[in-house]
Amino acid sequence: MRPTSRPFKVGDRVIGDGSRVFVVAEAGVNHNGDPALARRLVDVAADAGADAVKFQTFDSRALVSRAAPKAVYQVETTGGEQSQLEMLRALELGAAAHAALAEHCTRRGILFFSTPFDEASADALEALGVPLFKIASGEITNAPLLRHIGAKRRPVILSTGMATLAEVEWALHVLRAAGDPPVALLHCLSAYPAPVAEMNLRAMDTLRERFGCPVGLSDHTLGLPIALAGVARGASILEKHVTLDKSLPGPDHRASLDPAELSALVAGVRAIEAALGDGVKRPMPSELDTMRVARKSLVASRPLKIGERLTAEALAVKRPGTGIPPGELERVLGRPLLRAVEADEVLQWAWIGEP
Repeated sequence: MRPTSRPFKVGDRVIGDGSRVFVVAEAGVNHNGDPALARRLVDVAADAGADAVKFQTFDSRALVSRAAPKAVYQVETTGGEQSQLEMLRALELGAAAHAALAEHCTRRGILFFSTPFDEASADALEALGVPLFKIASGEITNAPLLRHIGAKRRPVILSTGMATLAEVEWALHVLRAAGDPPVALLHCLSAYPAPVAEMNLRAMDTLRERFGCPVGLSDHTLGLPIALAGVARGASILEKHVTLDKSLPGPDHRASLDPAELSALVAGVRAIEAALGDGVKRPMPSELDTMRVARKSLVASRPLKIGERLTAEALAVKRPGTGIPPGELERVLGRPLLRAVEADEVLQWAWIGEP
């Protein structure tokens, strides 16, 4: 039996086994530094039915050095002319833009939160009243930031891309020692787009069994199948990048979902939740009519007289399943009939006497 995790609340939502999947539309930096575009991403997430929309909050000067190179995927998507610092500087949103986005999320009925990449950004988000913090995979070894966020004692979603099990354990220890906030873990493959063959979805089971936290999936594969497979495998949280247009310039657009795909993803998640059920094997209401038609009963193979004792030769097994099941054949053999029965008539227990 799969072990259960310790759930926790974010606002009025419960995150953990047995609760609705917490679907996060990762806007990230797909606003390209434009507050109006960021606002449109909030609308896309809300229209799709996502539970939350998440951005990234950083001061590029505190995040990367002047000499920091771009990742290969960033060079592929944004070119090699800019440094990583220059690229990220163009993707920053200021405090006023964050506040406006938080207000817009409230109006649209969707949860706002963000990933801080430095302590000052975490403080700014706390001042906005975010109900939880996201810690990016790249920060899982950043003890100062982990301690700073852990000390705030708000729920934390920790992505585990690029990490070993030992590094996840270490990061959890740091968070818990700092303030013991509720923590959920996201399995993640930090490649953009992520190759399906390396997704290793069974690692979600390992994280759940080892740490007893709610576990989810931050999915960077193309399309919907792997994200939906993660939900079917028990993800409590699903995070997926969203963009208005995959052809826009920027590092993450090509590994994101467009608005129609995000809507299809949320619909698919809710369908999977409904389909998973409670695990009790039993006939369901929609099957009852088919059961009546498709199952079989004991029927008379010829006309039978009142008082006649039933033999195997006098009986046949045919549809429908509205009479004595054929599994009860041994119980009826040798018993007398309490009424006459026509050929092909379905036998009922009320017509059968005692042996």
